[in-house]
Formats: sequence, C-alpha cells, structure tokens
Amino acid sequence: METDKAVSVSKLSRHFGKFIAVDEISFEVNRGEIFGFLGANGAGKTTAIKMLCGLLKPTSGEATVAGFSINSETAKIKKNIGYMSQKFSLYDDLTVKENIEFYGGIYGLSREKISGKTDQLISELNLDKMKNSLTKSLPLGWKQRLALSTSLLHDPSIIFLDEPTGGVDPISRRNFWRIIYEIAGSGKTVFVTTHYMDEAEYCNRISIMHKGKIIELGTPTGLKQKYNKTTMQDIFIHIVGRN
Repeated sequence: METDKAVSVSKLSRHFGKFIAVDEISFEVNRGEIFGFLGANGAGKTTAIKMLCGLLKPTSGEATVAGFSINSETAKIKKNIGYMSQKFSLYDDLTVKENIEFYGGIYGLSREKISGKTDQLISELNLDKMKNSLTKSLPLGWKQRLALSTSLLHDPSIIFLDEPTGGVDPISRRNFWRIIYEIAGSGKTVFVTTHYMDEAEYCNRISIMHKGKIIELGTPTGLKQKYNKTTMQDIFIHIVGRN
C-alpha cells in the first residue's frame, strides 16, 4: 500500500494500569526523512516505537506505518520495517556472519539472497575483519553495527532505531550516524529515538517528548529560530522546564 507518509499517528495512547506512558500523541513522518524522537529516559519514546512496530497494542488512537494500520495489520507492518531495539538482542555465541545468516532465515530470504546480502552488509558496514569473530567479543559500537545490519536484511522501506547509540563512545556514535545518513540517502525512512541532545541536530525533523506527550515538533533550525537558542540542549531545557 503506497502513501506519501511513511508514518501517520493520530491521538495514540498507551496506559499501563493508571500510568499513562503515551498520551494522545499525533504526528506524521515523511518518506525518506530522518525523524527524531527526542526525550529523557522514561518520556515514552520506547513505548511509542513499540506500538508503531506492531509489538505493543495501543490503548487508544490510530496509526499507520508504511500505509498499514497498527491496530489490524501488524503482520504487514513487520514485513515492511526494520527494527533495532534499545537492548542488544543478537546471539553472543554466534559469529558476525552467522548472526546475519540466521536473521536472513528468520526473514524468509532464500539461501542465495542470504549469501549475497550477508556479503553486501559486511562490506558496507566495514565488518570484514570481524565477520568470523564471536559477537560477544565485539566492542559495543561494533555490536550496534551488527544489530543494524540485521534490521536491513530484507530491504525494508522504514527503519526504526530505538536508542541505537546508547552507551556507545562519541567516535562510534558519529560513525553510526554516518551510516544512518547513508541509509536515508538510499531513500529509506529512518525513525530514531534518542536522549542525546546533539543527535537531534542530525535529524531532518524532531519531536520532543515529555511525560508521554509531544510538546514540540519541527526542524532543528526552525526550533532554534523559534526559541532564539543556539543548541538543541538549550531548547530542550527551556521547553521541558515550562512543562
């Protein structure tokens, strides 16, 4: 199903008992853009992204991802997206190459396609020297590259990255964002959550979440002009401080 919006969200909420994790959020994500979900830990970012990926049912509201409803078409959504979770979820006792091949099988790719995609991703992500190393031996930055590679195996149109650089050193973070730019440059939509204020600068547009609500939405440049601030951190402190 084709639409000009990669993601469209209307009054989406998720409650856990009396606790409201996501509170009637609404926004849209254009095809081919890097869209950032910015907020402190506990703001509701991960809960929102899990609903959009079809991993968690909403309490109320509606959203479409790649043109499919999160309420009734989650199987179709999962076939059209890539998802990299906040917590590293690959197998430590498999090599880099074996992990990629395993997830290729999970996505239902043919042996020929798995072989080709494995070689391609290892080359593109500069994992050649580590392809036969056990995953548990890799530095965290390299583990994150591996997790990203598995989310790209089936050539999805939308990539969801949940805190992809959490705990990663600054150099690895910059390298990871170079890869994100390359992904977006190929025409894919990248939806990324982060609590690092400087990473908001790399996004085409950002939304700022606080206590389950979206309290601001716009381009980094536009928000700096609106609030007369020079950094996204200054903007975040200003906006959150009044909410």
